[in-house]
Amino acid sequence: MPAPVILWFRRDLRLADNPALQAALKLDAPIIPLFVLEESAEVRPLGGASLWWLDKSLAALGAALAARGSRLVLRRGDAARILPALAAELGASSVLWNGLFDPGLAERDARLADALNAQGAEARRFNGAHLIQPDAVRTKTGGAFSVFTPFWRTARQLVVPGAAQPAPDALPAPAAWPASDRLADWGLHPTAPDWSSGFSDWTPGEAGARARLDSFVDGPLATYSTDRDRPDREGVSRLSPHLHFGEISPKACWRAAQAAVVRGAAPESQAEKFLAELGWREFNSAIAGRGRDLARENFDVKFDAFPWRHAPEDLEAWRRGRTGYPMVDAGLRQLWTTGWMHNRVRMVVASFLTKHLLIDWREGEAWFWDTLVDADHASNAGNWQWTAGSGADASPYFRIFNPMAQGEKFDPDGAYVRRWVPELARLPAKVIHAPWTADRAILSACGVTLGLTYPHPIVDHDGARKRALDAYQRMKAAAEG
Repeated sequence: MPAPVILWFRRDLRLADNPALQAALKLDAPIIPLFVLEESAEVRPLGGASLWWLDKSLAALGAALAARGSRLVLRRGDAARILPALAAELGASSVLWNGLFDPGLAERDARLADALNAQGAEARRFNGAHLIQPDAVRTKTGGAFSVFTPFWRTARQLVVPGAAQPAPDALPAPAAWPASDRLADWGLHPTAPDWSSGFSDWTPGEAGARARLDSFVDGPLATYSTDRDRPDREGVSRLSPHLHFGEISPKACWRAAQAAVVRGAAPESQAEKFLAELGWREFNSAIAGRGRDLARENFDVKFDAFPWRHAPEDLEAWRRGRTGYPMVDAGLRQLWTTGWMHNRVRMVVASFLTKHLLIDWREGEAWFWDTLVDADHASNAGNWQWTAGSGADASPYFRIFNPMAQGEKFDPDGAYVRRWVPELARLPAKVIHAPWTADRAILSACGVTLGLTYPHPIVDHDGARKRALDAYQRMKAAAEG
């Protein structure tokens, strides 16, 4: 029997459209599928919601492999140590994987490849996570883009979605399998308490990802550019966690959107808007791939001098959806309950934390990292910095979302707030986004007592806006002086 091949799964937990798997099959050798739960100083530990998702996704991948005469080997620890040791133990001829571009990982993987090659196991890396290599999009002078629109104008022309690569019917198995951890022993599912009961709408795994994509392109894609901003409607794809864990490839999403246009299920303009959102994912990865840890460091170094407030009570009120601003509170309660938040509302709650409360964007990024099932290092950090004003192609700092106006525009009937802030459910739409403006008779008739059943606003909007702009001016003066 030929020497086995190790196929290292990472955030590519699928069998279709997996370039590393396709390359492994061409070697006509036994394949050892491996997943390493990384525990090293070079890899950011996953948050609780991501661990919940990973648990279910690995179970789905393991079942898919078992149905094809294979199995998923599980190991926990430092991949830079585990891979060479396992390759030596098995006498592996090759180790194949799809690359990641989180800060430091590309460099770590290069060192790992050198170590494997030195001991006689050929290391081969592929791109299974992105439409294009994050470092492949360059300006005419060879530099990197820092603004999305010219980045995407260039990147859009480089995308080659190719033909779909279906999952194989079988994987060649070795004569004997190496030892493996038991997934249940990893304890990825929360206990004492199990806070994941609200996650039941999710179906982690490749089959769930495909079903989610099919449902989207046959429905919401047709009105995507408008309905994507409406949290009271099912107007978005909800593919972000599936894409993050690689249960479906971005190229499969690209092909599906274009196929919907061809068969008349969606206008081309709507598909292009969706493809541009995939482009933001590429853009954030390209920015993160420059080597700086954007979860810790301001992209715009002027913000190193920003006068953030230390306000733990305000931060806790924000986390728990008790700010007194219904649109903000609805989003944070949706996040806590389901592990996900609508994108328009993410911008509102992020703006509120960084501009109304003047709390460091890193606090919000860390909270999202722990509570989002789609917590992606590049996108999470990049989007937080975009909102705070410190990121690449950032929203201007003086753009301060008005949570009442955002609610009135994007949740005009109050359906989103009624769902996630049920203590306000009986309020009429004209006051539900600003309950403190309702007269006492209306509040009483609707069972609302401000300060008791629902909090007063923890900060005045107009005063907070002025304070934020003053802080921005102080930062500019510090940077210039």
